[in-house]
Amino acid sequence: MSKLDSKIPAGDISEKWNKYKEHLRLVAPNNRGKIDIIIVGTGLAGGSAAATLAEMGYNVKAFCYQDSPRRAHSIAAQGGVNAAKNYQNDGDSIHRLFYDTIKGGDYRAREANVHRLAEVSGNIIDQCVAQGVPFAREYGGLLDNRSFGGTQVQRTFYAAGQTGQQLLLGAYSAMNRQIGKGRIQMYNRHEMLDLVLVNGKARGIIARNLVTGEIERHSAHAVIIASGGYGNVFFLSTNAMGSNVTAAWKIHKRGAYFANPCYTQIHPTCIPVHGTQQSKLTLMSESLRNDGRIWVPKKLEDAAAIREGRMKPTDIKEEDRDYYLERRYPAFGNLVPRDVASRAAKERCDAGYGIENNDTQEGVYLDFSAAIIRYGKEKALVSGEHNPSEQRIIQLGEEVVKAKYGNLFQMYEKITADNPYKTPMKIYPAVHYTMGGVWVDYNLMSSIPGCFVLGEANFSDHGANRLGASALMQGLADGYFVIPYTIADYLADDIRTGRIPTDSAEFEQAENGVKDKLNFFLNNKGTKSVDYFHKKLGLVMWNKVGMARNEQGLKEAIAEIDEIKKDFWQNVKVPGTQDSINPELEKAVRVADFLELGQLMAMDALERKESCGGHFREEYQDEEGETLRDDENFKHVAAWEYVGDDIKQEVRHEEPLNYEFIKIAARNYKS
Repeated sequence: MSKLDSKIPAGDISEKWNKYKEHLRLVAPNNRGKIDIIIVGTGLAGGSAAATLAEMGYNVKAFCYQDSPRRAHSIAAQGGVNAAKNYQNDGDSIHRLFYDTIKGGDYRAREANVHRLAEVSGNIIDQCVAQGVPFAREYGGLLDNRSFGGTQVQRTFYAAGQTGQQLLLGAYSAMNRQIGKGRIQMYNRHEMLDLVLVNGKARGIIARNLVTGEIERHSAHAVIIASGGYGNVFFLSTNAMGSNVTAAWKIHKRGAYFANPCYTQIHPTCIPVHGTQQSKLTLMSESLRNDGRIWVPKKLEDAAAIREGRMKPTDIKEEDRDYYLERRYPAFGNLVPRDVASRAAKERCDAGYGIENNDTQEGVYLDFSAAIIRYGKEKALVSGEHNPSEQRIIQLGEEVVKAKYGNLFQMYEKITADNPYKTPMKIYPAVHYTMGGVWVDYNLMSSIPGCFVLGEANFSDHGANRLGASALMQGLADGYFVIPYTIADYLADDIRTGRIPTDSAEFEQAENGVKDKLNFFLNNKGTKSVDYFHKKLGLVMWNKVGMARNEQGLKEAIAEIDEIKKDFWQNVKVPGTQDSINPELEKAVRVADFLELGQLMAMDALERKESCGGHFREEYQDEEGETLRDDENFKHVAAWEYVGDDIKQEVRHEEPLNYEFIKIAARNYKS
């Protein structure tokens, strides 16, 4: 019998959450001031939770390693946030969003969690509009929507190409109101380095002040982890350089199970790698696939000529272009889900049709020329210009595209020095989001009582592949509309507990453990930088645990990471001291965690003998190269239990996925 109790309530899927909420215990307003809650991470999930819980009257301590919550990586999200409001009258509904999300995740997500997400999605938009988030609007003043991959409706609300930034500013303004009232104590430039358990419950954290180096003890009646994903285990990813797994990994080592670590999202529209000294990758929003057409040359000789600089993409005639997504997936075309689009790009480049002049020839085109002409003709007619010149049509079309995507085009040109209005963008898949994370039950509580996990840090809503514009949806849903109910049910037992003291043996032991680890790094007589090891790990992860995996490569990755770990602990050099700003010391702690996580990811991928969503095992694909699931043996969540320093000894538990309200089928985006 599984050790994992998901606590999914009984009943019809459409009534499950509302009926469940009605029977959860509450904390009365006059008692909330007696309860302390720690929140680690202040992006959309953590920021919305902090603002909401403080507004309710709880005492909140919020921690972020950035200099301000406004710098959380949520700010980097460009394209939009999903909600089932059917503003476009094209057949959307809560059920369709629920279905699209389950199908997009290749039937590897919990039904109950996903339906709840779809149910509260509309509330997110209302909340954010009330906060003043400047969503795009149509001519008549209604909120506008656009399409994203994996759907046939327009349900994505957006604010130009900076949706994450605007949503985060909304949550941050709500936080600031509570900071001003004294209900939120904000700890900027602090990093959580351990979780403290007292009598088996999460009762606090050990944090390092990243400015002074001071090690601090902080207590609470419950701890919320909302620290984002772990894509930087690959070194090169679209994540901010500081994004890490440390908070999630520390609670894993304290007893929180880590679920589906191998589920990594490869985003299809990133600027290709351009050199060995590159430190991160830049995402181009999926919203660009609304109007951009993806292609490579049909002829190998044309692809070679482009790579060698003898031809330009504009030299390739229309009939000599392979719009391979439109060819392979006519029903969805360029808006297939991210995992499908990414593998299709890899297949074309592996076959020799890549257009980027780099070592691996990895690159395809994202072309807006057809959209510019279409929009130009439309705008000319609306403006009363019935015989515009071709130049005039292009001018008008570029104005429309600029209004929709201007900041994204500007960003691309600043990075590449190419004008995307005149020449197609170059793109290639890259590591982006992680669907795996800390295992949580329906209440968003981990296997540690009192330790809750929100947003990308948990595993709960996206299965094996996240649909575009669903990350912002989950983060805000968890923080604004789920955790206030579920954490109250847990905290109802603590209204008479009183403040949690920090002078206990448990806090002492945790603090000493943190200090010992930091002292080791500073006193180790190594010769190699932290980045040296991070890059080595990243190469192994991308080449053998990346977009395509196989048994031999995964076994090699596990062994190779073992060797990198040994080398790291023997030869890493961390300059500086602990009692001051020391970015290398910060990185050393994070890379130590990435090395262990990377090994677990390879183990998880090795054990999952099927292909599903972003987890593509080369041995398990159909005759057309699509994912081949094994629903008989792998229709479950794999949750790993930490049992000691040797990660290879972790114990794998299974939570069965029971689909009562959706019929499982092979994913089909062709018709």
